[in-house]
Amino acid sequence: MQKFSTKDMALFTATLALLLFFWDLSGLDLAMAQWFGTPAGFALQDNWLLTVVLHDGARRLAWALALLLCVGVWCPVGWLQRLGFHRRLQLALTTLVAVTVVSSLKSISMTSCPWSLAEFGGVAHYMPHWSHLFETDGGNGGCFPAGHASSGFAFLGGYFALRRDMPALAVKWLVASVVAGLALGMAQQMRGAHFMSHTLWTGLICWVTAWAIDAWMSRFNFTGITADLGEGA
Repeated sequence: MQKFSTKDMALFTATLALLLFFWDLSGLDLAMAQWFGTPAGFALQDNWLLTVVLHDGARRLAWALALLLCVGVWCPVGWLQRLGFHRRLQLALTTLVAVTVVSSLKSISMTSCPWSLAEFGGVAHYMPHWSHLFETDGGNGGCFPAGHASSGFAFLGGYFALRRDMPALAVKWLVASVVAGLALGMAQQMRGAHFMSHTLWTGLICWVTAWAIDAWMSRFNFTGITADLGEGA
C-alpha cells in the first residue's frame, strides 16, 4: 500500500465507504448487539476488564503515546530520528486532529447508544443509522461515531507519515492501529456502548483525516524549517 497512487488510495477509500453503507443497511448492527444484550440490558456493561482496563486504561495509554509523539517532534529518539521534522509533525498532528474530528462529530450526533434502546431496557427506538440525520431516535444521542475506538484508529496517520521512509514499519503501524481500534470498539460493543458500525465509521473517519493531512502537508516545503532545527547536524 505504500506504493498506492492518489487514484488507488481514492478507490480503496471509496470501496471502504461503500462497504460501510451496505453494513448500515444490512441490520447487522442490531443483530450483533443482541449477542451481548437482552431486554434486561447488557450484562457486561460494568465488567472490570472492559471498563477499567480496556476503556480507562487504554484511553490513558493512548494519550500517553500521543504526548510522546508530540514531544518527539522536537526531541526525537530512536526510530523517530530517522524521520524528517515534517513527518514527525505529521505523525503527531494527525493523531490529535483525528481524535478532534471524531469527538466533534460525536458531540452533535443524534444517535443513541445500544444500551439506550428499548430492545435493551432503554427508551430509544432502533433506526437505520443515517436516519438520525433527519430525526431523533428518542434517546440521548451523542453516540456516533465511536469515540473510544479512536484511541486506536487515531494512530492510522502513522502509516502515511512512515510509508515513504520506513515502509515496513508503516505496515506494522497500520496493522497495530487497526487491531487496536477494532479491539477497543469490540469492548464497547460488548458493554452496549456502541454498535459495530460506530466503530467501523470511526476507522474510516480517522483514515480519511490522515490521508487529507498527508496530502496537505506534502504540498509544503519544510526544508527551511528542517535546517533551522539543525536536522542532519
